[in-house]
Amino acid sequence: MSLVDPIVESDLGEVAEIRIDPITSSRSLFSMKHFKANENIVGFISRATHREPNYLTVQVSEHVHIELLPECLECMNNSCDPNCFFDTTTMQLVTLKPLVPGQEMTFFYPSAEWDMDSPFECNCGSPDCIGTIQGAKYLPADALKRYRFTDFIRRKLIAR
Repeated sequence: MSLVDPIVESDLGEVAEIRIDPITSSRSLFSMKHFKANENIVGFISRATHREPNYLTVQVSEHVHIELLPECLECMNNSCDPNCFFDTTTMQLVTLKPLVPGQEMTFFYPSAEWDMDSPFECNCGSPDCIGTIQGAKYLPADALKRYRFTDFIRRKLIAR
């Protein structure tokens, strides 16, 4: 059983909740309502900027990595079969697939980071799991067709 910390956005009503695993203390973000595919969930802004990536950032340009506000968005875990996407051009969290209440909200970390500071072995459980998550720079060509990427990452992929 997870501890629950609801996230309430004053202009959106109850959108998502953070669930904390009592054993690992890891946090995850879960939808509290239905969303259709390609629907905006919530807008975000930069709460802090960094020249280098860290485990909380999303990359928006060559040397600008932002921490997101609302802060609850930092609780979104990686999945190689994501249901959400950070559109850093429109500054919106967007659904890739329909979401139902109680479903974990996930995104593909390399969709928004070129070269991550802390690569890790993914345990998302997807049949298409790519294994080591280290940034879009390292993705094989066959993986590029499966994901949506931020405009910045897409330009980097075209240029490589």
